[in-house]
Amino acid sequence: MTSTLFKSLKLNDTLTLNNRILMAPLTRCMADDDLVPTDTMASYYARRADSGLIISEATIIRPDGQGYPNTPGLFNQAQVDGWKKVTTAVHNAGGKIFAQLWHVGRVAHPYFFGEGDVLAPSAIGIEGTVPRMRDLQYQTPKEASQAQIKQLVHDYANAAKNAIEAGFDGVEIHGANGYLIDQFLHYASNQRQDEYGETPDNMARFALEVVDAVVDAVGGERVGLRLSPGAYFNMAPDNRDKAVFDYLLSQLNNKTLAFVHVGIFDDSMEFDYLGGKASDYIRSLYNGTLVGVGGFTPSTAEAALKDERFDLVAIGRPFIANPDYVSKVKSQQPLTAYSDDMLAELI
Repeated sequence: MTSTLFKSLKLNDTLTLNNRILMAPLTRCMADDDLVPTDTMASYYARRADSGLIISEATIIRPDGQGYPNTPGLFNQAQVDGWKKVTTAVHNAGGKIFAQLWHVGRVAHPYFFGEGDVLAPSAIGIEGTVPRMRDLQYQTPKEASQAQIKQLVHDYANAAKNAIEAGFDGVEIHGANGYLIDQFLHYASNQRQDEYGETPDNMARFALEVVDAVVDAVGGERVGLRLSPGAYFNMAPDNRDKAVFDYLLSQLNNKTLAFVHVGIFDDSMEFDYLGGKASDYIRSLYNGTLVGVGGFTPSTAEAALKDERFDLVAIGRPFIANPDYVSKVKSQQPLTAYSDDMLAELI
């Protein structure tokens, strides 16, 4: 029933995946208070090493990129050393792992990094409070200067270098889900009037600069990119967004990347201005390897792969409930149902 899921896939000359199942990035807030990965995290990831590729939980590139408690970083040596324990454990278990590079932009909060501004493309805040710390209200961000944008690009590249030093097989740039890069790509959050705003090519500029800098730092065969062309999380939709992603995807076709990964919680969601599902929209424009995600079961994932809607499928919450997800699916054993209670500990 699930033969396609277990076919190997050669991403490029440096990386072949044992199967088509990726472990999706899952924020668990289990780093220590210095944002250093723990021994418990190393065990957690190693138990899931039979996936074709693990995408790590989102990992911040610098202190002001933090918007959730105890999310790991990749900006100092202690964090790099902590991640080395994780990557070693995964590799010893026969797995492969990419680090997801993250800056939350306007979703950040100074509670986590002390003095300094919350930076975003424009001074447009969001309503609400910080998850797991509901006494913290989101703040109106400061529009990042061009000098600050250049520094951010540098910091993404530096975090990518740190990831390779830490033993990761590659990195995924988190350009989705309403965080910093995604904020540049949508009209609701980007109202700049300089070379990073107003037009599709300008609004895509930051994302492309980050991609180019990270590719230059570690090689395109080690770089993935997650994108959310459909606005759905901390972001209001705007019909003009499609032109931004049309341009961005056309430019990505000219670059060497490991893959593009759809950023969506539920693949059944449809967006009028994209003409349907975000994954189908990206597939229609992007010529490289595509990772689908969003509520797939083994059977629906198998069908989507056979229909060539994408090349790989990322599985999220079922991996929390089932560390042995891949072996269970392969042997057609029943899966343990996910429950929010499982978030309290790493198993």
